[in-house]
Amino acid sequence: MKTIITIIFIIFLGFTAQAQNVTTDVKVETIEMTVVTETSYELNLDAKTEVARLYKSKNSKIKKELNFITKASKAKMA
Repeated sequence: MKTIITIIFIIFLGFTAQAQNVTTDVKVETIEMTVVTETSYELNLDAKTEVARLYKSKNSKIKKELNFITKASKAKMA
């Protein structure tokens, strides 16, 4: 019974897929661009302050998260 319903379902999907209206090709407008051979270099001397964080302390939160230990890797008492 299950196989018959599956075959009918597959045939039904095949008919519905073929019954779809096929649309015509959509025309795309193309843009013609030229190649730029002239380049100019600008040097931006604005003072930007960038912050880099250094974690010197042994107990920092990031280092704890990166060096995690699972329960399986801990030594067990016999």
